[in-house]
Amino acid sequence: MTRNSRRLTVFVSLLSLLAVGLWSCSSDETYAKQKERERDAINNFLTRDVQIVNSDGDTVVSVGRINVIDEAQFLRQDSVTRLENNEYVLFGSTGVYMQIVRKGVGGKLESGDNKCVIARYLEFNIMADSVQSTNRVPYFATTPDYIDISNTYGTFTATFNITRGTEGGGAMYRFYGSTEVPAGWLVPFTYIHIGRLQKDGDEISKVRLIVPHTKGTAKARQSVYPTFYEITFQEADK
Repeated sequence: MTRNSRRLTVFVSLLSLLAVGLWSCSSDETYAKQKERERDAINNFLTRDVQIVNSDGDTVVSVGRINVIDEAQFLRQDSVTRLENNEYVLFGSTGVYMQIVRKGVGGKLESGDNKCVIARYLEFNIMADSVQSTNRVPYFATTPDYIDISNTYGTFTATFNITRGTEGGGAMYRFYGSTEVPAGWLVPFTYIHIGRLQKDGDEISKVRLIVPHTKGTAKARQSVYPTFYEITFQEADK
């Protein structure tokens, strides 16, 4: 190889490294901007008295203006979010906001427990300001989303069960094509009860969540958008 050829090879290599570096910086800046937009969208959502409506224009969830409390206050309140103050607790390690509407009947999922849980939910894309998916419609009345969930020393793992009920899975599986349960959905299980209705007056657990993209679906993680969920959980029949 001639001296000029070697110089050209080195020059091309340096250009390639520079291009990779510039692409990486550009990519990082783009992701940083996406995260900033997400934070702005969440902060706006907390304060703007959101009313979620269906396709007929009827309000299905009145979110309202949210009062955020920290984990220390949440624990001082015996792990309760006061509905009269429209409180949501912010978990600093995950960025998930949670409101417990009802703790529900039954007991907590203890370490070593495995259960199949029925989830009925509404998913609202905060960035798009619209309902993205839900199984709270007549079509999915007999095919809710079933979740197989386990507690191992306080760590919850879960997958959507697509063989129970009518085969083909519930709305989450059909919409996203994955059995992955968003990590944000698992946050409430430390605090809520999972059981079945036994008598008049019993109520199943119900939560509301604001889930950042990092704890959301694969689609949310890829596109960097936050999601609001209202979900009920109950133990499935064996």
